[in-house]
Amino acid sequence: ELPSFEARTDLAVEEQESFAGAGGEIKGVALREWHHRNSHIRLTEVSIMDEQGARAMGKPVGTYLTLDVPDMAEKDDGYHEEVAEELGKQLNLLIKKMCPNKKEKASVLVVGLGNIQVTPDSLGPRVVDNLQMTRHFLGEYGEDFCERNDLPVLSGIIPGVMAQTGMETAEIVKGVVDETKPDMVLAIDALAARNVRRLASTIQLTDTGIHPGSGVGNHRHSMTKDSLGVPVAALGIPTVVGAAAIVHGTVEALIHTLAMNSGTEGYAKYMEDLDPESQYELIRELMEPEFGPMFVTPQDIDERVKQLSFTVSEGIHR
Repeated sequence: ELPSFEARTDLAVEEQESFAGAGGEIKGVALREWHHRNSHIRLTEVSIMDEQGARAMGKPVGTYLTLDVPDMAEKDDGYHEEVAEELGKQLNLLIKKMCPNKKEKASVLVVGLGNIQVTPDSLGPRVVDNLQMTRHFLGEYGEDFCERNDLPVLSGIIPGVMAQTGMETAEIVKGVVDETKPDMVLAIDALAARNVRRLASTIQLTDTGIHPGSGVGNHRHSMTKDSLGVPVAALGIPTVVGAAAIVHGTVEALIHTLAMNSGTEGYAKYMEDLDPESQYELIRELMEPEFGPMFVTPQDIDERVKQLSFTVSEGIHR
C-alpha cells in the first residue's frame, strides 16, 4: 500500500499557491498582495473566512500575513533594518486588532517555541534571548512607566520541549498566562516550507494561534484563545523543507524540461498524467525508502537563524 503523499508546508501562502497553480480559486479564502513604495518587501495576506475555506486549506479560520524577504541571508544591515521596521508595523497592527479595547500599551507574553540545542528549531528561544523584557518595570517604577518611556510591555518564556521538561508546552504556557495575566501571547516558532526558496526568507504572522499536530487531528495541546484565555498570535519562519517536497519539485522541473524537447515530450506527457501518489511511487523505486521522512536545512542555518533572531527581536521591540 502506497503512503499518502503530501508535500508538507506550514505556510498558508504556499497552500494558496498550490490551488492557484492548478488554475482554481478557493471558496472561503481571500488573497491580497502589496508592497510599500521604495520597499523590497512583498506582503501577501491570505484570509480564511469560513469553515469551507479552512477545510480546503487545512488551516484554521483566520488571517495569515506573509512577508517575503528574499535577501535575509545577506549581511546587509540596511535591509535587516528595513525588515525589522516593517515587521514592527505589522505586529503593531496585529496587536491592536487582537486587543481592540486596550487603550494603553498591551502587555505581551513572548513564547519562544522549539529546542535551542537543535539549530533549525532554535529560532523561538533565540528571539526571546535577544529581547529586553520590561514587564517588571511596572512594579518597580509605576504602571505607566512603559507608556511614558514609549517601551513595549514585554515578558517572555522559553518552555523547552517535552523531552526536556516532561510537560506539554501548552501546559507550561497556560500556567504562566494564569499567573501573569498578559493581554496576549506572541508565539515564535520555526516552520516547514514546501519551496526551498522560502527557507529563512519568509516571515508568517497569524492571529490563529499555534496548532501542533493539527494535520493529524490532534488539537489537545493547541495554544489558542480558547485554550489559554487570551488572544494568541504566532510568528514563524521556515527553516526546513521536507525531502519529499524537494523531490516533488524536482519532478515538476523534470517534466517541464522534457516537454521542451520534441524527442522527450512523450515522457513528459506520461509523467504529467501520473497522479501525485503514482509520481511518489516512481520516485520511491529510484531512491531509498528512508529518503521520505528526511528534512533538509541550509548548510549555513546557524548563521541565518542568528541573524533572523536579531531581526525578529528588533521588530518586536519596535
